[in-house]
Amino acid sequence: MSRQIHPTAIVSPKAELGENVCIGPYVIIEDKVEIGDNCQIDSFAQIKNFTKIGQNNHLFSYAFVGEIPQDLKFKGEESWLIIGDNNKIREFTTLHRGTEEGGGVTKIGNNCLLMAYTHVAHDCEIGDSVILANCATLAGHVKVGNHATIGGLSAVHQFVHIGDYAFIGGKTGVAQDVPPYMLVAGERAKAYGPNLVGLRRKGFAKEDIQALKKASLILWTSNLRQEEALKKIEEELGNFAVVQNFLKFIQNSKRGIISFAQDK
Repeated sequence: MSRQIHPTAIVSPKAELGENVCIGPYVIIEDKVEIGDNCQIDSFAQIKNFTKIGQNNHLFSYAFVGEIPQDLKFKGEESWLIIGDNNKIREFTTLHRGTEEGGGVTKIGNNCLLMAYTHVAHDCEIGDSVILANCATLAGHVKVGNHATIGGLSAVHQFVHIGDYAFIGGKTGVAQDVPPYMLVAGERAKAYGPNLVGLRRKGFAKEDIQALKKASLILWTSNLRQEEALKKIEEELGNFAVVQNFLKFIQNSKRGIISFAQDK
């Protein structure tokens, strides 16, 4: 089993390290930590108790993962931070454990990029291929879908859900749920319709994009009540899988969805 551990690193003998793990200078790894194969932990990073890290992850200098929640209800109970595979966690990122109230787990998926100074609070669930740009901040219990992007200096309110392939512009405050495939921006987040550029880059069919565009217009600009708008979308566009995802997300929303940019 091949490992490279710098002599200045402090690694608990109780920590479980996979093969080909590289640990840089002054890293601190506590007892109840599991690190998968082929991970690189750069200088001064800290990995706290109750943290599981999958394979092929890179934690850059001063990343701080697995700390206790910033939640006054937390009383020291066992809870976990679980990180998947192939993630890049950049400098000064902070990732916190879960709480008993939130199910006890904060979870990061696979193939994510968390840029410098990002924060993921307790009980968050981040999907696969998510990008958090510099200084993006997630409050507790936030759920982020697959392939979503959250712009720099943005803040997401606790319990908010962000759908798959959604794009949050920089310096945006998100206080309500963001349906999948949508682009939102503004000091207080407003929807601008589908994330057209992002969806094209991801290879979505032109027909799917057009269906999402029409669905968003019906929802936000038809002057119908939400229940009526969703029924109309189902009747006219329900044969598109992306529209079904869009509808299901809205129907399951507990905080309510964000409003449209043209609202007065």
